[in-house]
Amino acid sequence: MRELRTINSHRIFVEARGPKKGHPVVLLHHGLGAVRSWRKQIPVLAKAGYRVLAYDRWGHGKSDPRSSWGMPYFESDRADLEQLLDGLRVERAALVGHSDGGKIALYFAADHPERVPSLVVVAAHIYVENRMGPGIQQVLNDFETDNRFREKLHRVHGEKAAALFRGWYSGWTNPAWVDWDMRPVLRKITCPALVAQGLEDEHATPQHARDLAGNIAGAELWLEPGIGHMLPQDAPEEFSRRLLEFLERNLWEQ
Repeated sequence: MRELRTINSHRIFVEARGPKKGHPVVLLHHGLGAVRSWRKQIPVLAKAGYRVLAYDRWGHGKSDPRSSWGMPYFESDRADLEQLLDGLRVERAALVGHSDGGKIALYFAADHPERVPSLVVVAAHIYVENRMGPGIQQVLNDFETDNRFREKLHRVHGEKAAALFRGWYSGWTNPAWVDWDMRPVLRKITCPALVAQGLEDEHATPQHARDLAGNIAGAELWLEPGIGHMLPQDAPEEFSRRLLEFLERNLWEQ
């Protein structure tokens, strides 16, 4: 199933794969990503019998454009996720989130523990650290000087690409968020969690992932050598293997 669904007065592009009676798994893409960011994981999860739900967040991919962005709290994105699950009549779903998608997954799991039986977050930030600045500036440099980078964004996001990039960049360089810190929120998460990050992540130190895992009771930590911020894309086979293994150990009764 691929369709545009109206949620909170805007349209969201949703893709569903796998058996309808399979355990639901929701994939939440990174800050400049879309459904296609999960193209290596969607068929693997569906083949394993999961009901896979992936969607272009508002302002991304085939979803409607937006004029303002919600960093670092992502209230509108969290509301969209809740409405999407309600509209699809999904009471409980495992959440898998990458980067900004991981932050949304963390907030949602903390706010709705009864709806999230397991959680996987990849390269998610929970506070602002010094390493974020140079990494974001490098992405800005790529956007301004690399035609291939801009063409890739345009292929995925169409005419929304420039607005998306500027919204993402301005959101994460806003000095108002310098004291933002999710660690108190993380302590409300009660489900099994896997925290993953590449050791060479250009936007966060390994200690960032350790702090994230350390603030969720019982969370597992996976730091992958030789990989940067894009772990699901740069090591898709290993990521899919670890993801399936974690989900299989944390199935839940419907």
